[in-house]
Amino acid sequence: MANDILLEVNNLHASVEDREILRGINLKVARGEVHAIMGPNGAGKSTLSGVLAGKPGYTVTEGDALLDGESLLSLSPEERSWKGVFLGFQYPVEIPGVSNTQMLKSAVAAHRKAQGLPELSSAEFIKLMNSKLALVKMDRSFLSRGVNVGFSGGEKKRNEIFQMAMLQPRLAILDETDSGLDVDALRIVGEGVNSLRSADNSFVVITHYQRLLDYIVPDVIHVLYDGRIIMTGGKELALQIEEKGYDWIINQHNGK
Repeated sequence: MANDILLEVNNLHASVEDREILRGINLKVARGEVHAIMGPNGAGKSTLSGVLAGKPGYTVTEGDALLDGESLLSLSPEERSWKGVFLGFQYPVEIPGVSNTQMLKSAVAAHRKAQGLPELSSAEFIKLMNSKLALVKMDRSFLSRGVNVGFSGGEKKRNEIFQMAMLQPRLAILDETDSGLDVDALRIVGEGVNSLRSADNSFVVITHYQRLLDYIVPDVIHVLYDGRIIMTGGKELALQIEEKGYDWIINQHNGK
């Protein structure tokens, strides 16, 4: 049913500095679903995540992206966030001088204001933080540290899942969250994401490798190549990619 679709991408074309990267993306993600987008380097995966989240530097030349039937393209990154879009970065940035608590308190307050909700009291905010910290097994000492400052790669990714848990987005886009993670960190991140899955929210998980999908089991897998989705399948598609590589899919697409 149409009203079950949370994200709908129609014939999306996008360029960076006049170089076309996305060449007609079509994608529908229903509420409660997890979609994985896989593909080789340079296929356009990070460009797609950046365009959906409103990162600067991308120019949409054709098509649209709708969240609950409303176009995202005319909205600022902040407005998209308030509407329920969250982007987990491949390389989370450091913000010296701003603690995790300060950033999250401001972010949560802005989201609640945009949604017409009252600001949380200090006690309510602390209770919320403590409950979400437990999801990603982060120590409370991280709360007073500068955002991602001095964090290891795994700690930065856990911190992003913590931020996502605090903001409770309707659509979470995770851009290569598994990049640089060891097995333990990968498991904790996967468990954190799974604990946040519900019938009302959706995830788009971008990854090169099947290993993340051992922990976050997708409903649908898409293969992106040369700016287009060239194959879509179930979770077994990731195992085929692991065994045969992307050349197998690309050759099929090219009729070889």
